[in-house]
Parts: sequence; structure tokens; C-alpha cells
Amino acid sequence: MMTQWTIDNSHSEVFFKVKHMVISTVTGEFTSFKSSIVSETDDFTNAKFEFSADINSINTKITDRDNHLKSADFFDAEQYPTLSFHSTSGLQNNSIKGNLTIKNVTKEITLDVDFGGVINDPWNNQRAGFEMTGKISRKEFGLTWNQLTEAGGMVVGDTVKLIINAEYISQK
Repeated sequence: MMTQWTIDNSHSEVFFKVKHMVISTVTGEFTSFKSSIVSETDDFTNAKFEFSADINSINTKITDRDNHLKSADFFDAEQYPTLSFHSTSGLQNNSIKGNLTIKNVTKEITLDVDFGGVINDPWNNQRAGFEMTGKISRKEFGLTWNQLTEAGGMVVGDTVKLIINAEYISQK
């Protein structure tokens, strides 16, 4: 029997990290996102994971930086308001493969998964928890803006780390 799972946004978060001026890391998040899973089993080996985030919800705690990230230099939120992920495999060997789409560019990525398991909460809901992490090259998705520091290093690194802590509720 297929079970539909819906993300519990109040117990989930979507972060990214990228190097800044080679020496430090800047963290940001998407505060508006949707996700669901359809699975026949509670081990999610055959599951289909769907995820999307609203680019305009990007938050790095610096308004000017957030506005720059939403601009055509980066995500171009006006033309491409969402990013999305659609799995091409279920949970296999602590990972999920799928297609990530940013700015109408789709690339296959692998997310490492720490599956926390399935429990029944005090309100008789079934919940499943996941921590998913991965890395992408932002340039492969058309996020190519950059400047060089005086020493020749890039202001914004190419590798972006993704961290998704997600709790889902069964819709049985």
C-alpha cells in the first residue's frame, strides 16, 4: 500500500553553505519550502521524494546579500521563482539520487541520508525523520557571478553544501 508523507515545516529546515573570500563560510536558508514522499514501505527503499523551495524566501541574515542572491546575478528569482528536486531512486545505501533543477538547469545529484527512523507521536501520527546532505557546483546551474579578491581568490566559492533536516508526517 502506498503511503503519502508530507513535510512538517515547523520541524524542518533547509540550509546551504558556501565559502566566502576563501577564508570563511556563509550560511543561508530557504524559509518557504514544500516536500512530500510516496512510499510503499517504512524503510523508504522504493520512495519517491519531491522537494521545492521558494527562491524569494532565501535568508542569509543580510538583506542586501539576500537581494543580490535573488537577482539575475544568481538565482534570478523573478524568472525562476523555485528550485526543485525529484528523486530517481529511493533510499539506497544511505543515499538518494535525483534531479535538482535551478534556473531551468537540471543535474543529477546524490544526497547522503541519515534516516532517523519512523515513530508514532503522542497524537497518533506516524513521523519519519531525515538529515540529507550534499554538494553541488553552483556554476553548473548558471549561478556564475563572482569577483576576485586582491590575492586572486574568488569572493564566492563554487561548491555549495546542502543540509536538509526534514520531518514528515504520514497521511494514512
